Amino acid sequence: MDATASQKDVSVLVVDDEPDLRTLYELALVREGYQVVAAGDLAQAWERLAAQRFDVVITDMRLPDGLGTSLLQRLREQQRRERCVVITAYGSADNAVESLKAGAFDYLTKPVDIAQFRAVIASAVLGARKEAVAGRRHNAGQAPRNGFNRRRTDTEPAVGEAALQRLVGESRAMRLVKERVAKVARSMAPVLVSGESGTGKELVARALHANSHRSAGPLVAVNCSAIPEQLLEAEFFGSRKGAFTGAAHDRDGFFQAAGGGTLFLDEIGDLPLAMQSKLLRAIQERSVRRVGSTQEEAVDVRIDSATQRDLAADVQAGRFRQDLFYRLNVIDIQIPPLRERLDDLPALCESLLARIAQESGVPVPALSAGVLEQICLAPLKGNVRELENLLHRAVALSEGGVLQVDVVGEATMPAPLAPEGPTARAAVAAPPAPLAAGASGAAAAPAPGPGTVAVPLIIPHDLQSHLDQQEREILVQTLRETGFNRTAAAARLGLSLRQIRYRIARLKIDAPTDPEAAHDGA
Repeated sequence: MDATASQKDVSVLVVDDEPDLRTLYELALVREGYQVVAAGDLAQAWERLAAQRFDVVITDMRLPDGLGTSLLQRLREQQRRERCVVITAYGSADNAVESLKAGAFDYLTKPVDIAQFRAVIASAVLGARKEAVAGRRHNAGQAPRNGFNRRRTDTEPAVGEAALQRLVGESRAMRLVKERVAKVARSMAPVLVSGESGTGKELVARALHANSHRSAGPLVAVNCSAIPEQLLEAEFFGSRKGAFTGAAHDRDGFFQAAGGGTLFLDEIGDLPLAMQSKLLRAIQERSVRRVGSTQEEAVDVRIDSATQRDLAADVQAGRFRQDLFYRLNVIDIQIPPLRERLDDLPALCESLLARIAQESGVPVPALSAGVLEQICLAPLKGNVRELENLLHRAVALSEGGVLQVDVVGEATMPAPLAPEGPTARAAVAAPPAPLAAGASGAAAAPAPGPGTVAVPLIIPHDLQSHLDQQEREILVQTLRETGFNRTAAAARLGLSLRQIRYRIARLKIDAPTDPEAAHDGA
């Protein structure tokens, strides 16, 4: 079945034990041009499914011989391609969430709005057609890449695949994220993306949209923490002319703007409780009421959200509604922090450098092993966003194509490389001599002469603390000798003023209480 095939080629199975409702659904679908087959219970449904393949299955949640979700589970076990839409009782949020978790494409609540019914079935049919086209290409030897829909020619990268490629990394954690995105994008189930700031939650949301049947529709991304509380309702649901001072005309909200596509709610945990209640109703009823209007209007959006907060803890503390959390967290995707996927750091650096260089109009600077090691030592608490900022500075400071990394944060700069040779190796093996107060410089350990036995290397239990202590002693000694003149101390140590300020702050070196004693001037 080609994606351009007529609706007469689409077959729909309707499963409902109430004859009047079954007839209503059949008439609504026949008028749209679909071929409709009906069943009154699960047993009849399986007879129909054994006899033929369908594009869409519509089933009531409660049937005389079982639950509609058991139909979904069996279809999934048999790897059938039918898209399932479950009809639940009014206000039964638990059943709706249960059906989505069981693999339903979407759900409807009773009493069913016929216009919404047609829209949901049309959306399911569209998704089924795209999967069928991908399956035929695969059988013909044109394997769809990772199962993603192809909306462009074979000579161009698919939209969904391109979006997934922007999730750089092949570590196990990132492979799991990409596999989950590709799997859950096909349904209407809400997805909650969790992760620290800067991990790429919006990139995941864009990949979800690009790999869904709604990829041709808009993706509206909203930062919930950036909207003043008094404007939230008008921004989300729209407003009517004259609803408040300055409302000179009717205005669409985020829900209307995302019609036919995806509404991505970033930092959802920052919404106040009053707005959480209104958002929950809009999601459950799939309709919104503009500010200043008495009428509700149906909206057709998929809701994805993201947060860096622990929403489960916020629910326990009463800061987030449990019913909204339950509705948004049908499927969760956890984005690992950068420190848990350092294997991806080289690929991330290369990808970011290529984009930064292109935007800056300069050649891509080489990423040496030394620079990469320097970056690895940075804590990168801001994750990929902080890494990108660091590389932006590196490109700006680079000279002659050589990358100059200026690590700003809590990282310790790597020690300079020691000269090669047996004398140098023996010196490295010897423990550092203590610094004597009032000495003119750091005491140098005497090089061992002929026949001298090198002192065994002492391995510290905490290397970072050991190096920090050594660096602190050197800085304190140098500052004392220069009267805490940071410019002179930096010059003696071969550092810039900025670097020595950073080290003083990181190692928590206290300046003298006399304000005249500590200064940057010569």
